[in-house]
Amino acid sequence: MSKQKTAQLRKNVKPFETSDTKASIKQLINTIPPFFIVWFLAYQSLSISIWLTLALSVVAAGFVVRTFIIFHDCTHQSFFKNKKANRILGTITGVITHFAFEKWKRSHSIHHATSGNLDKRGTGDMWVMTVDEYTSAPFWEKLTYRLYRNPIVMFGFGPIYLFLVDNRFNRKGAKRKERLNTYVINASIAIIYALLIWAIGWQAFLIIQAPILFVSGTLGIWLFYVQHQFEDSYFENEAEWDYVKAAVDGSSYYKLPKVMQWITGNIGFHHVHHLSPRVPNYNLEKAHESTPPLQKATTITLAASLVSIRFRLYDEKNKTFVGFKEVKELMANSKSNMQLKNQRPSFQDK
Repeated sequence: MSKQKTAQLRKNVKPFETSDTKASIKQLINTIPPFFIVWFLAYQSLSISIWLTLALSVVAAGFVVRTFIIFHDCTHQSFFKNKKANRILGTITGVITHFAFEKWKRSHSIHHATSGNLDKRGTGDMWVMTVDEYTSAPFWEKLTYRLYRNPIVMFGFGPIYLFLVDNRFNRKGAKRKERLNTYVINASIAIIYALLIWAIGWQAFLIIQAPILFVSGTLGIWLFYVQHQFEDSYFENEAEWDYVKAAVDGSSYYKLPKVMQWITGNIGFHHVHHLSPRVPNYNLEKAHESTPPLQKATTITLAASLVSIRFRLYDEKNKTFVGFKEVKELMANSKSNMQLKNQRPSFQDK
C-alpha cells in the first residue's frame, strides 16, 4: 500500500474517531445495569434450579464481555472526550471485569504499536513462535510453548490465571500511578466479594460468580486469539513492518451473528480498531461500511474461526500459520532427505 493510499485510508476513518456522549451513555445504560439485574436474578433462581442459575450466569458473562469493551475504549481514550472521565469509568469497569485499568492500558498500547512485528513481540499479545524459532528451541521451551498453545490450557486455565494472577499483580518497574490503580481495583474487588459472601453465603456466590468469570474470560481470550491468529495473518520483521498493513492485513473482520456482535461491542471489526484505536466501538461498523478498502480485510465467520485452533506456529517463509503436526512432518522429511543425501556415494567413491 502506497503512502498516498495509507494517508487516504486514515483520512476516511478520521470522522468516526469522535465519541458521542449520548451514544456512550446509552451503551452504559444497556450494559451495566442489565449485568447487575441478571446477577440478582441468578441469585433468586437458586431456589428454583441450579441449571437456571448457571444459564443466567452465562447471560451475565455476556454483559461482562460488553462491559470489557467499554473498559477497552476507555484505555484508548475513545469512549468519552474527557480523559479524566475515561480514567474514572475505566477504573469502575475494571472492577466489574477484574482488569487493572492502568496496567492493561500500557500493555495494550504496546500491543497496538507492535502487532505483527516479529522483532517486538512479548507485551500485550499472545505468545507466537516462528517455525525456525520452535525447531531450534530447547526441549523445555518447546514443552512450555506446546502447553501454552494447547486449547485446554489457553481457554480453560487461561481465564483463571488471567483473573487470579496476571491482573492482580503489578509488573516490575510499574510507575506509582499504575501501581495505585491496581491496588484500588484489587481492594474494591475484595470488599465487594466480602460483602456479597457475607450477604448470600460463599456457596451461592461461587455458583454465580465463578461461571461468569470463566465464560467471560474464555470468550475474551478467544476473541483476542482469533482476531490475529488466522491463516494468512500479517507478520514481518522490523525493517519491513508497516503499521497500516499490520492493522488491515494482520487483524481480521470477525463476522458474527448480530446478537454476538452486540455482546462483543463490535470488536469483530478489529481491522478498523487497529487502524484507528480512537474510533469508539459503536462507530466501528460505520467506519467499515463507509470505507471500501477496509471491506477487503480478511473476513472470518464463526464456523470458519474454529479452524484457527490448529494454528500454532508462524511460518515466515510461506507467510502463514501452521500446526505442530505440519512442522513435525516437515522436520521428518528434512531429516529423511538429509540421510539419503549422506548415503549417496560421492564422485570419489565411484
